[in-house]
Amino acid sequence: MKKIVSFVTDSIEELKTNVDWPSYSTLQSSSIVVLLASLIFALIIGAVDFVFREGVGALYNNF
Repeated sequence: MKKIVSFVTDSIEELKTNVDWPSYSTLQSSSIVVLLASLIFALIIGAVDFVFREGVGALYNNF
């Protein structure tokens, strides 16, 4: 049990002293970049899915 308590207290201390936390503006701009990239990838994947679905559907309807 002592090892667990020591690990937790050491982890908390390291988070307070050694971790370089980003500023709010940096965090906000990074979040916007991630959201926009996710939206762009979702649109691309949706478009490719639509094209393949319609293409395969057209092939099956012609045969």
